[in-house]
Amino acid sequence: MALSPEYKGIGFDMDGTFMRTHVDYLKLEKAVYEEFIAAGVPRPVIVLDNGVVEEVESGMNWLNINRDRKTVEGIRRRIGVRMTNVELEDAGDSAPFEGAVEVLNMLKDRGYKVGILTRGGKNYAHRILKANGVFDSFDAIVCRDSYPDEEAKPSPKAMENLGREMGLKPMEILYIGDHAYDWMTARDSGAGFYGVRTGGQGIRYWKDIDERIEVLDSVKDLKDIILG
Repeated sequence: MALSPEYKGIGFDMDGTFMRTHVDYLKLEKAVYEEFIAAGVPRPVIVLDNGVVEEVESGMNWLNINRDRKTVEGIRRRIGVRMTNVELEDAGDSAPFEGAVEVLNMLKDRGYKVGILTRGGKNYAHRILKANGVFDSFDAIVCRDSYPDEEAKPSPKAMENLGREMGLKPMEILYIGDHAYDWMTARDSGAGFYGVRTGGQGIRYWKDIDERIEVLDSVKDLKDIILG
Protein backbone atom coordinates (compact mmCIF):
# COMPACT_ATOMS: atom_id res chain seq x y z
CA MET A 1 0.00 0.00 0.00
CA ALA A 2 1.31 3.46 -0.92
CA LEU A 3 -0.05 6.98 -0.68
CA SER A 4 -2.24 7.80 -3.64
CA PRO A 5 -0.69 10.41 -5.96
CA GLU A 6 -3.90 12.45 -5.69
CA TYR A 7 -2.96 13.45 -2.14
CA LYS A 8 -0.90 16.61 -1.83
CA GLY A 9 -1.39 17.05 1.89
CA ILE A 10 -1.95 15.05 5.07
CA GLY A 11 -4.22 16.28 7.85
CA PHE A 12 -4.09 14.93 11.39
CA ASP A 13 -6.59 15.00 14.20
CA MET A 14 -4.68 16.01 17.34
CA ASP A 15 -5.94 14.26 20.51
CA GLY A 16 -5.71 10.50 20.26
CA THR A 17 -4.18 10.62 16.79
CA PHE A 18 -1.02 12.72 16.60
CA MET A 19 -0.76 13.61 20.29
CA ARG A 20 -1.24 11.55 23.44
CA THR A 21 -3.22 13.85 25.74
CA HIS A 22 -5.41 13.53 28.82
CA VAL A 23 -8.52 15.66 28.43
CA ASP A 24 -11.25 14.89 30.97
CA TYR A 25 -14.08 14.50 28.45
CA LEU A 26 -16.70 13.70 31.09
CA LYS A 27 -15.90 16.98 32.83
CA LEU A 28 -15.99 18.76 29.51
CA GLU A 29 -19.42 17.29 28.74
CA LYS A 30 -20.66 18.32 32.17
CA ALA A 31 -19.60 21.92 31.54
CA VAL A 32 -21.57 22.03 28.30
CA TYR A 33 -24.55 20.33 29.94
CA GLU A 34 -24.61 22.86 32.78
CA GLU A 35 -24.52 25.82 30.39
CA PHE A 36 -27.39 24.41 28.34
CA ILE A 37 -29.54 23.70 31.38
CA ALA A 38 -28.86 27.22 32.69
CA ALA A 39 -29.96 28.59 29.31
CA GLY A 40 -33.22 26.64 29.45
CA VAL A 41 -32.44 23.94 26.91
CA PRO A 42 -34.88 21.06 27.57
CA ARG A 43 -33.22 18.02 29.11
CA PRO A 44 -34.44 15.64 26.36
CA VAL A 45 -32.34 17.59 23.85
CA ILE A 46 -29.14 16.81 25.75
CA VAL A 47 -27.52 13.53 24.69
CA LEU A 48 -24.74 12.96 27.22
CA ASP A 49 -24.18 9.34 26.26
CA ASN A 50 -23.00 10.24 22.77
CA GLY A 51 -20.51 12.93 23.67
CA VAL A 52 -20.04 16.64 23.51
CA VAL A 53 -20.43 16.97 19.72
CA GLU A 54 -24.05 15.87 19.81
CA GLU A 55 -24.66 18.03 22.87
CA VAL A 56 -23.34 21.11 21.16
CA GLU A 57 -25.20 20.45 17.92
CA SER A 58 -28.58 19.55 19.41
CA GLY A 59 -28.43 22.16 22.15
CA MET A 60 -27.34 24.92 19.81
CA ASN A 61 -30.06 24.01 17.32
CA TRP A 62 -32.63 24.47 20.07
CA LEU A 63 -31.10 27.76 21.19
CA ASN A 64 -30.95 29.13 17.64
CA ILE A 65 -34.68 28.52 17.32
CA ASN A 66 -35.76 29.65 20.78
CA ARG A 67 -33.31 32.41 21.81
CA ASP A 68 -32.20 35.67 20.20
CA ARG A 69 -28.85 35.96 18.45
CA LYS A 70 -27.13 38.02 21.17
CA THR A 71 -28.10 35.50 23.85
CA VAL A 72 -26.88 32.57 21.75
CA GLU A 73 -23.55 34.29 21.07
CA GLY A 74 -23.06 34.81 24.80
CA ILE A 75 -23.80 31.15 25.52
CA ARG A 76 -21.38 30.07 22.79
CA ARG A 77 -18.62 32.20 24.33
CA ARG A 78 -19.22 30.81 27.82
CA ILE A 79 -19.23 27.23 26.56
CA GLY A 80 -16.04 27.84 24.60
CA VAL A 81 -14.25 29.30 27.63
CA ARG A 82 -15.32 26.45 29.89
CA MET A 83 -14.33 23.80 27.36
CA THR A 84 -10.89 25.37 26.91
CA ASN A 85 -10.39 25.58 30.68
CA VAL A 86 -11.09 21.86 31.02
CA GLU A 87 -8.78 21.04 28.12
CA LEU A 88 -5.95 23.07 29.65
CA GLU A 89 -6.09 21.33 33.04
CA ASP A 90 -3.79 18.48 31.99
CA ALA A 91 -2.16 20.16 29.00
CA GLY A 92 1.28 19.67 30.55
CA ASP A 93 0.95 15.89 30.28
CA SER A 94 1.16 15.37 26.54
CA ALA A 95 3.51 13.97 23.93
CA PRO A 96 3.42 12.97 20.27
CA PHE A 97 2.65 9.29 19.77
CA GLU A 98 5.66 7.14 18.98
CA GLY A 99 6.81 7.72 15.42
CA ALA A 100 4.47 10.67 14.80
CA VAL A 101 7.21 13.29 14.52
CA GLU A 102 9.29 11.02 12.28
CA VAL A 103 6.31 10.59 9.96
CA LEU A 104 5.68 14.34 10.00
CA ASN A 105 9.27 15.05 8.96
CA MET A 106 9.15 12.38 6.25
CA LEU A 107 6.03 13.95 4.77
CA LYS A 108 7.56 17.41 4.75
CA ASP A 109 10.78 16.12 3.20
CA ARG A 110 8.72 14.65 0.37
CA GLY A 111 6.89 17.91 -0.29
CA TYR A 112 3.52 17.17 1.34
CA LYS A 113 1.61 19.93 3.10
CA VAL A 114 0.72 18.92 6.66
CA GLY A 115 -2.00 20.22 8.93
CA ILE A 116 -3.88 19.72 12.18
CA LEU A 117 -7.69 19.70 12.26
CA THR A 118 -9.00 19.40 15.81
CA ARG A 119 -12.11 20.05 17.87
CA GLY A 120 -9.81 21.28 20.60
CA GLY A 121 -9.79 25.01 21.32
CA LYS A 122 -7.10 27.21 19.78
CA ASN A 123 -5.47 28.15 23.10
CA TYR A 124 -5.30 24.50 24.10
CA ALA A 125 -4.10 23.13 20.76
CA HIS A 126 -1.45 25.80 20.28
CA ARG A 127 -0.12 25.28 23.80
CA ILE A 128 0.10 21.50 23.34
CA LEU A 129 1.83 21.70 19.97
CA LYS A 130 4.25 24.44 21.05
CA ALA A 131 5.16 22.63 24.26
CA ASN A 132 6.09 19.58 22.22
CA GLY A 133 8.09 21.51 19.64
CA VAL A 134 5.91 20.71 16.61
CA PHE A 135 3.76 23.83 16.23
CA ASP A 136 5.93 25.37 13.50
CA SER A 137 6.10 22.09 11.58
CA PHE A 138 2.50 22.36 10.42
CA ASP A 139 1.37 24.41 7.44
CA ALA A 140 -2.08 24.90 8.97
CA ILE A 141 -3.75 24.38 12.35
CA VAL A 142 -7.55 24.59 12.42
CA CYS A 143 -9.31 24.39 15.79
CA ARG A 144 -12.98 24.40 16.82
CA ASP A 145 -12.84 28.17 17.41
CA SER A 146 -10.74 29.09 14.37
CA TYR A 147 -14.00 29.55 12.46
CA PRO A 148 -17.70 29.80 13.46
CA ASP A 149 -18.86 26.95 15.70
CA GLU A 150 -21.05 25.43 13.01
CA GLU A 151 -17.96 24.94 10.82
CA ALA A 152 -16.14 22.75 13.36
CA LYS A 153 -15.93 18.97 12.96
CA PRO A 154 -17.93 16.98 12.00
CA SER A 155 -18.99 19.63 9.48
CA PRO A 156 -17.29 19.18 6.08
CA LYS A 157 -16.57 22.89 6.22
CA ALA A 158 -13.88 22.09 8.77
CA MET A 159 -11.96 20.20 6.09
CA GLU A 160 -12.63 22.93 3.55
CA ASN A 161 -11.12 25.45 5.98
CA LEU A 162 -8.09 23.24 6.55
CA GLY A 163 -7.66 22.83 2.81
CA ARG A 164 -7.93 26.56 2.22
CA GLU A 165 -5.19 27.23 4.77
CA MET A 166 -3.01 24.51 3.25
CA GLY A 167 -3.64 25.75 -0.28
CA LEU A 168 -5.38 22.50 -1.23
CA LYS A 169 -8.81 21.14 -2.10
CA PRO A 170 -10.34 18.62 0.37
CA MET A 171 -9.98 15.80 -2.17
CA GLU A 172 -6.23 16.44 -2.20
CA ILE A 173 -6.02 15.75 1.55
CA LEU A 174 -5.68 12.42 3.36
CA TYR A 175 -7.04 12.86 6.87
CA ILE A 176 -6.03 10.69 9.83
CA GLY A 177 -8.29 10.44 12.87
CA ASP A 178 -9.40 8.32 15.81
CA HIS A 179 -13.14 9.03 15.93
CA ALA A 180 -16.23 8.65 13.76
CA TYR A 181 -16.51 12.43 13.51
CA ASP A 182 -13.11 12.55 11.85
CA TRP A 183 -14.31 10.04 9.27
CA MET A 184 -17.58 11.96 8.74
CA THR A 185 -15.68 15.19 8.15
CA ALA A 186 -13.45 13.52 5.58
CA ARG A 187 -16.25 11.60 3.89
CA ASP A 188 -18.60 14.57 3.55
CA SER A 189 -15.88 16.87 2.22
CA GLY A 190 -14.37 14.44 -0.28
CA ALA A 191 -11.08 13.97 1.59
CA GLY A 192 -9.43 10.58 2.02
CA PHE A 193 -9.35 8.95 5.43
CA TYR A 194 -7.43 6.46 7.58
CA GLY A 195 -8.61 5.55 11.06
CA VAL A 196 -6.18 4.89 13.91
CA ARG A 197 -6.53 2.83 17.07
CA THR A 198 -4.49 5.06 19.40
CA GLY A 199 -7.60 6.89 20.57
CA GLY A 200 -8.88 3.67 22.12
CA GLN A 201 -11.08 2.50 19.25
CA GLY A 202 -10.56 -1.04 18.02
CA ILE A 203 -10.96 -2.57 14.58
CA ARG A 204 -14.56 -3.52 15.33
CA TYR A 205 -15.43 0.13 16.06
CA TRP A 206 -14.25 1.18 12.61
CA LYS A 207 -15.71 -1.77 10.73
CA ASP A 208 -19.10 -1.20 12.36
CA ILE A 209 -19.01 2.30 10.89
CA ASP A 210 -17.88 1.29 7.42
CA GLU A 211 -16.12 -1.91 6.35
CA ARG A 212 -14.14 0.06 3.76
CA ILE A 213 -12.27 2.24 6.27
CA GLU A 214 -8.52 1.65 6.24
CA VAL A 215 -7.34 1.26 9.85
CA LEU A 216 -3.81 1.81 11.16
CA ASP A 217 -2.54 0.84 14.58
CA SER A 218 -1.04 4.34 14.87
CA VAL A 219 0.26 7.26 12.84
CA LYS A 220 3.62 5.49 12.95
CA ASP A 221 2.26 3.00 10.37
CA LEU A 222 2.19 5.80 7.81
CA LYS A 223 5.96 5.42 7.53
CA ASP A 224 5.68 2.19 5.54
CA ILE A 225 2.90 3.66 3.39
CA ILE A 226 4.98 6.75 2.60
CA LEU A 227 7.92 4.59 1.63
CA GLY A 228 5.50 2.62 -0.51
